[in-house]
Amino acid sequence: MMESTFWDLLPRPIIGLAPMDGVGDHAFRHIQKKYGVPMLIYTEFTAADRLEIGDHALLKDFFYDESQRPIVAQVFGHIPDFFRRMAVMLCQLGFDGIDINMGCPAPNIAQRGAGAGLIRTPVLAQEIVRAARAGVREWQEGARLRDDRGAPPHLVAQVEEFEAKLPAAYRQPRAIPVSVKTRIGFDEPVVDAWIPRLLESEPAAIALHGRTLRQGYSGTADWDAIARAAELARQAGVPLLGNGDARSLEDAQQRAADYRLDGVLIGRASYGNPFVFQPGGAEVALAGDPYRLLHIAVEHAQLHAATLSRDRPQRFLGMRKHLGWYARNLPGASGLRRDLVLTSSAEEVEALVTAYLAYRAGWEGTGARPRPAMRQPAQSHG
Repeated sequence: MMESTFWDLLPRPIIGLAPMDGVGDHAFRHIQKKYGVPMLIYTEFTAADRLEIGDHALLKDFFYDESQRPIVAQVFGHIPDFFRRMAVMLCQLGFDGIDINMGCPAPNIAQRGAGAGLIRTPVLAQEIVRAARAGVREWQEGARLRDDRGAPPHLVAQVEEFEAKLPAAYRQPRAIPVSVKTRIGFDEPVVDAWIPRLLESEPAAIALHGRTLRQGYSGTADWDAIARAAELARQAGVPLLGNGDARSLEDAQQRAADYRLDGVLIGRASYGNPFVFQPGGAEVALAGDPYRLLHIAVEHAQLHAATLSRDRPQRFLGMRKHLGWYARNLPGASGLRRDLVLTSSAEEVEALVTAYLAYRAGWEGTGARPRPAMRQPAQSHG
């Protein structure tokens, strides 16, 4: 009998935060979990061969905190043994699950046979799932990254340092499920051919984006195709989550009911709005304070500066898009948005938000238009 995993324990429907490259880093996930409380979170996808080449920054992309559980590490690539090796490391890092990306439509990834390119090579896709599961079994039997002769010593040291700080329960052998996130097809929907082949590799769960690779993120998601895939997965006893165009918690719950899904992942609707996972969304959450998102933006920027960009200030540039999203629906904030996306530090963000809030307080309190503070030039970090 197979040991239960978090997939078995989560209530249905599972409403989770979709994995999003270039968006879903540690700081973003922490804020989403704190204010939105999605039931499931994935990391950004990371190349399996980065362990092979000894990338010094590898663990930066797998950093998380305990508040984010259950958290699933997502990886991509096209060489099965890289997934086996990576799985050992990810288990050692304490992740609740491992997810294999078979849905990224980026040409530089798909054309190499990774991401959504695997839809065209189902045998290889099966081998990758099985290789990752083999890595999990090796870890359960006592294997660690340091036992891998090809593992770079600096990564071994980083992994063991992180592992030592984990709660005891996550340092012990346990069931780590291997799941897959994919699309309904490459050039056209092929769920009746693709999903059964994927199910043969016995993934713990499947998350399915309702667009083909050719569509990328354009057009509308095909939820009828997702429903057909869910029917196939249900026959195999595998949970299936839909993804694509869900706009709110209520929308996601309705789609799960209408299409008989185990859950739905929300992606772009979460940009600058963690309350998308709360009943009533931002309209309810912001009723008492229309500027609450700006305070969250400052908190997000401070967390980013303290973790992801602490030793590499240039990484803070990745925070800018989030700041623009937080301020997009605020009254009279076009100037604020323009300035926020030029910031280079959390201190600049806080100063701009403080000036804007003072400006709005004066405007709303007296009817007079106080002059907002001008943004100071950003400091150069060389």
